[in-house]
Amino acid sequence: MKGAMEDVRENIVVRARGVTRRFGEWVAVERLDLDVRRGEIFGLVGPDGAGKTTTLRVLCGLVEPEAGEIEVAGCDVRRQREQVRDRIGYVAQRAGVYEDLSVEENMRFYADLYGVPAHLREARMMELLRLTRLEAFRRSRAHHLSGGMRQKLALACALVHRPQVLFLDEPTTGIDPISRRDVWALLAELRRAGVTIVFTTAYLDEAERAARIGLLYRGRLLRCASVEALRREFSGRACEVLTPDRTRAQQVLRRQEGVVSVEPFGATLRVIFDPARTSLDGIGHALQAEGLPEVEVRPLLPTLEDVFIALIRQHERIEEEHDRMGH
Repeated sequence: MKGAMEDVRENIVVRARGVTRRFGEWVAVERLDLDVRRGEIFGLVGPDGAGKTTTLRVLCGLVEPEAGEIEVAGCDVRRQREQVRDRIGYVAQRAGVYEDLSVEENMRFYADLYGVPAHLREARMMELLRLTRLEAFRRSRAHHLSGGMRQKLALACALVHRPQVLFLDEPTTGIDPISRRDVWALLAELRRAGVTIVFTTAYLDEAERAARIGLLYRGRLLRCASVEALRREFSGRACEVLTPDRTRAQQVLRRQEGVVSVEPFGATLRVIFDPARTSLDGIGHALQAEGLPEVEVRPLLPTLEDVFIALIRQHERIEEEHDRMGH
């Protein structure tokens, strides 16, 4: 048993326990417990303001936590900053490249920064230029590159010292679909080479590329599991409601027993409900009883977004109940 526990611990490359970080009254990260396994792609997902960027920066050692313990690649993040820096790569939301330097010059600068031996640099740079498909642009200044190409250059710079763990803050925000595809193809190749990747995103289609995902909301990690496990555990149902009076329908449904959430979606309302407490017919009858005309209720397959919204609403109800009880 002890040997098995040691093997599990050895396979954890990012470990956080009880990590908290505040900015004034705002709690950005609250009592975070997290394990990321060696060689996996792990996604931190949540809406704006959930604490994704702060969580990533705390894990990297760029922001000091107020409480808790963090270990990355076998090093204590608070006490062994230099060793951690040598073992990780970090790419911020805005690509951290120097606009007036060429692609090659940016990569050489980061090689200097990380102390990459001179006899290894050219081979590594050529390998990364090939991986990022930037060979033809090696002498172009960064400010001449597209947003997607700058992001790939930032990745190349973060990888020049061959880190064990790569931290990416919303790596494809603001770049075109083709560049997004290229970035994810590169990340898949890195994972196959044994690099552990931790990324943040607000895009749920990107979250599905991760082996596991953690849902962050108001600084709290609500759930951490694979996409398949989250879907299996989801007991709710989804439907769409079509009616000319969408605003009134939304008000009615939010009072309806068993309705978990009601969100506008184009010209319709997307509804998540508990099948143990209501049904498609129940939703339709509730709207008709309020005199809403031309109501149509159609079943939908639940999406990952539905799962996350249900988890968030459940968390909000628990918090409200605690507040009512004076906790």
